[in-house]
Amino acid sequence: MLDPDRLHRRLEAHPKIGLGEGYMAGEWRAAVGSDLADALTPFAARLATILPRPLLRLRGLVDVALPHRDRNTREGSRANIAAHYDLSNDLFATFLDETMTYSSALFDESRPWAEQTLREAQSRKIEAALDAAGVGSGTKMLEIGTGWGALAMVAAARGARVTTITLSGEQHAEAVRRVADAGLTDRVEVRVQDYREVEGQFDVIVSIEMLEAVGDEYWPTYLKAIDRLLAPGGTAIVQSILMEHERYLATRNSYGWIQKYIFPGGLIPSLDALSSIAQQHTTLTVTAVRPFGLHYAETLRRWRHEFDRQWPSVKTLGFDETFRRMWEFYLAYSEAGFRSAYLDVAQLTFERHS
Repeated sequence: MLDPDRLHRRLEAHPKIGLGEGYMAGEWRAAVGSDLADALTPFAARLATILPRPLLRLRGLVDVALPHRDRNTREGSRANIAAHYDLSNDLFATFLDETMTYSSALFDESRPWAEQTLREAQSRKIEAALDAAGVGSGTKMLEIGTGWGALAMVAAARGARVTTITLSGEQHAEAVRRVADAGLTDRVEVRVQDYREVEGQFDVIVSIEMLEAVGDEYWPTYLKAIDRLLAPGGTAIVQSILMEHERYLATRNSYGWIQKYIFPGGLIPSLDALSSIAQQHTTLTVTAVRPFGLHYAETLRRWRHEFDRQWPSVKTLGFDETFRRMWEFYLAYSEAGFRSAYLDVAQLTFERHS
C-alpha cells in the first residue's frame, strides 16, 4: 500500500466504491512483479461467501441506493450509453481486435487458447450466436446493440437482411463506415434508435451484452419488446453477463464502483430473474443456455494487457493517469470476477411459440 491510512478511511466511508477509488487515486497497487487481476481474484472469490445468504438481503441497510439520474428511461439510456461508448472510437480501437468486438470471445476448447488470436475467438462467438439463431439467406434479423457492426456484417454476409440499432453516436458513425467499406449497405441498416421504438417483425433477434445496460426496472420492457418484435416461431439470442440469483438479489439496489465510473445505469442479471420475467410478461421461453465465463476472463486479460501496451497511444487521445488506473482496475476487477466464477456469461436462446 502506498497510503494505507487514506485507503482505510475511504473503505470505511464507501465499502463498495472505496477500493476502486483508492486504486484510481494511487493509494494502493499490486505488489511489484504481481498481476492486478491475480491480486483481485481471491477478493472476488470471497464476495459470494463472506456473509451468510440470509444476511445478504440486509445489506440494503448500509448500501448506497442507485442514483435516480441513472435510470434507463429513453433519455437516461442515451446519456448512460454515451458516458461509456462515446468516449472515443480511437480509444476502443487501441485494445480491441480488428473486428472491434467489445464482448466476450469464445475460444476453441479443443486447442490451446494461447495459440488462438482474439480475432479468431471473437469470430467464433459471432458465428455461434448466428448459428444458434439459424441466421441464413433471407433471414430478417434485428440486432439490439450494434457495437461497431461486426455481427451485423457477418449476418449480412450469410444473406440476412439486418436492422441494427444503437444509442451511441460514435458507434453508429463507425458502424456505418465499416458496413459501407464492406459493400453491405444494401443488406444492413444501422440506426440510432431505442429498442422501445422499433416497429415490425423479425425472424431473428440477436443482442450481445446489451441487456446489462438496460437495468432491472426495464428488463420486462426489454423482453416484451423482443416478444412483440419476434415473429411467431422466431428465435432470439441474448448474450449476457450473469450472476448467481442470491447475489443479484443482494446487489440489485446497491450502487457500486462499476456503476459510478464505468457503466452508469448498468446491472447484471441472474438467469432465474430473466427466466421469471420472460414467463410472467412474455410468450418467450428460455430453451438453451451456453455458458462460457472463463472465456471472458481470458478476453479481459488480453484487452487489459493490450490497453497497457498501447497506453502511449491512448494518452495522446487526451486521457490522463487517473483514467489509466480507472480502466486498469475495471478490466482487472472484471477479469477476477469471471476467474473466480462470481460472474458468468452465456448465450441464452429465447423462442416465441405463439
